[in-house]
Amino acid sequence: MDLMQSTQKLNLGCVAPFLSEADFPSQGGFISGRLCSNITGASCCLPCPLTDWVYSDNFETATQSAEWVNVAGMVGCAFLLLSWFALPVEKTHRHYLSICLTVAIVFMNLGFIIPLAAKPEECFNEITPHGQDSSATCAASGAFLLLGGWGGVIWVFLRALSLHLQICWQMVVGRSYMWFSQAIGWGIPVVGLILLLIFSGVSFRFGGTCHINHANSLADFWIPLLIFAGLTVVIQFATFGYCIKVYLASLTDNAASTEQSNGRSYSNSIRTMTPRQAYRRVRRVIELQWRGIVIVLIIIADVIFFAIIFVFLDDTVEDIKHHPEKAQTWILCLVTEGDKNACLSEAAPLVVSLPTVTAVLVLLSVNGLWLLLLLGRWSMVTGWIELFSTIGRPRKNEFVSMDARMEFKADPRSYEMLDRDSTAKNDRILTPNSAMSPTSPGGQAPDYFGRTAPYQPHQRSYSSPRVPNNVRFQMMDNAQPHPEPPTATYTPTAAHGFTAFGDMHPLGMNKIENEGEARYSPSRYSPAKGPAHAFI
Repeated sequence: MDLMQSTQKLNLGCVAPFLSEADFPSQGGFISGRLCSNITGASCCLPCPLTDWVYSDNFETATQSAEWVNVAGMVGCAFLLLSWFALPVEKTHRHYLSICLTVAIVFMNLGFIIPLAAKPEECFNEITPHGQDSSATCAASGAFLLLGGWGGVIWVFLRALSLHLQICWQMVVGRSYMWFSQAIGWGIPVVGLILLLIFSGVSFRFGGTCHINHANSLADFWIPLLIFAGLTVVIQFATFGYCIKVYLASLTDNAASTEQSNGRSYSNSIRTMTPRQAYRRVRRVIELQWRGIVIVLIIIADVIFFAIIFVFLDDTVEDIKHHPEKAQTWILCLVTEGDKNACLSEAAPLVVSLPTVTAVLVLLSVNGLWLLLLLGRWSMVTGWIELFSTIGRPRKNEFVSMDARMEFKADPRSYEMLDRDSTAKNDRILTPNSAMSPTSPGGQAPDYFGRTAPYQPHQRSYSSPRVPNNVRFQMMDNAQPHPEPPTATYTPTAAHGFTAFGDMHPLGMNKIENEGEARYSPSRYSPAKGPAHAFI
């Protein structure tokens, strides 16, 4: 049958595989989802679903594979959420930005998992697909998919904004930003979902998952979504640009103060920071936040790719509806051959290729696995092992000595003061001169200290403990009473509870000033037998 005979047959009415629209009711299902044409005079429609006629038989296999990938992603997200809920924070490093982003990805995964479990009918009748009004499964899957898409974009935007404020503006994102993020991160997706369900709706477009319809979709979903995605990209690359600027500036910074200092800057203004100090600060933040940066880039790339492909596919279908002459070659092929596989080459220019559609669905499905890979930590696994190992066992009450408690004080600059009563239990007292004797009369070196007290640096100090210059210790078995100290010697204040040099606590921790080292040198001052005290 040549082209002329096929055209004459079409003019007589609807021929297989096309069906007459007049034979079906005008209500029920998603009527606008029908692919009909009146090119022959009568309104003839392609049987539902459309994807069965424009793609090969592998299309259903590809979509089901993507749905099973979502199941794996859901398992990963569930592991993260349970770990953040049940394990201590030192095992998980949880953060509300990570938790909320994971919840949004869970919603997106549910959009694919629900139809996989329910296996709904895609078509209301032979030519009409189901919509949100005729299929509860379609409504649920479409709502979760769009809510997860909205939430994922908003939460990666908030994450990128938080990183930008910390790196570029040295701002501390605290509780106020958290409440702002909660309001924006869930308020915009919920409001956007309500608007798109009212003005656009969802239906079975391709595959077993319902997607947004064409009507008003650009205004109430795609354009706002791409605006936030674009802002995220701009903010992220602005942050990268600032990091590169700081790094280049640090290469030309030869200030002696910055080369000798490896300490942390606690300034609230970038004006007081040299370029190298700023580079160190930026590098520390990136080392802590690189996982979040990678997640932002991955999800934004997926959303932009999905938006471009789906909008192109949607516009192609609508263009065929309004200009059926563009698909006349494909229609005549279906009438002539009666086999869709023989006409796939004619349908290829009208639709997005199957590999591209499969790539979009798989990229949306693996977001949960990306979260598990980047936000998950091996310490979560060890934390669960420790948690299960303690189930059914009595909790051990560990003994903690008083001295151990005294080491952890609120002020790290404070010294550890031992008990007064401990002086009565020590036969040998440590004095500045007694420490100079290497051995005891018995020939063995006694343990004067018992244990070494840990060095407690100041919170803003990065120095290491140093031994004072010209300070010597000597042990004398027969110490003589102390004479009255000279006039210029150091005298403790009344706040310590001792008013004279001889009344100092025997085991007190006394700081020796550099100015007084010469005065307390053994060459000038040798205490006689009497109550001893320690200088450490």
